[in-house]
Amino acid sequence: MSTTATTDMTTGLLRVPGAKLYYEVRGTGPMLLISQSGEGDAGRSSDLVDHLVTDYTVVTYDRRGLSRSTLDDPAHGATMAQHADDVHRLLAGLTDTPALMLGCSLGASIGFHLAIDHPGQIGTLIAHEPVTPRLLPADQRAHHEKELEHIQQVHRRDGLAATIKMVAEVLGIDPSNPDAEPGLTPQPMTPQRVRNFGFFLEHDFTAIIGDTLDVAALADTRTRIVPAAGRTTPRTVFDNKCAFALADMLGTDTHRFPGGHNGNTTHPRAYAAALRAILNAV
Repeated sequence: MSTTATTDMTTGLLRVPGAKLYYEVRGTGPMLLISQSGEGDAGRSSDLVDHLVTDYTVVTYDRRGLSRSTLDDPAHGATMAQHADDVHRLLAGLTDTPALMLGCSLGASIGFHLAIDHPGQIGTLIAHEPVTPRLLPADQRAHHEKELEHIQQVHRRDGLAATIKMVAEVLGIDPSNPDAEPGLTPQPMTPQRVRNFGFFLEHDFTAIIGDTLDVAALADTRTRIVPAAGRTTPRTVFDNKCAFALADMLGTDTHRFPGGHNGNTTHPRAYAAALRAILNAV
């Protein structure tokens, strides 16, 4: 693990099996790791991090294959268990006490594997709209896995422009109604983001479809799992259904967070306040 200190931030590269993992550390207090959604790299939720660093040591990272986290073999992605192993190794190099974790979408699904495979490393996992079809009844699971496969086929045939709208519909995101707090840091569709989207659709969708998570084991993990969903996410889309199915399985409530599926980026101030309230309560 190599680190570089910058103003109010430490960055580093961690060698993991098959890849190098880029990460950033900011703030002071209990360690809080944020595992991003979609094509998001370490900078995806920078506005949210700004509102957390006075209370937490916040760790963000580029998931393997995205941005600065390079693969030894760029043609191959990772399984969900491998993504979780990356987080395990990252946290093991930063702390020897249980960390907090916010997992958004795919990040929540990674958190599930971490909770099961590395007991005690995560004290509390806030699981915001996990993309884990295995939480759903068999017929719904099959339907939503086919949705993801269809998006992959369209992406391979017609490219990213034809795919983004489909992804938004499947996840309950309405681009025509960009409800968001003012003053957000712009996140333009740069060439790097285009590459990240391509990797996410090609490889991480495959990881979701082929996931082997034992969802029943989540009820017995030592990690406190807090199901969460966006207030404006339609109840009919599969990521929202997964959040409520998780709550039913755990016998708990689903916490409603500001915004929709990407509330961590569209409503960072309110989202940080809601997150802080939950973490203080537990």
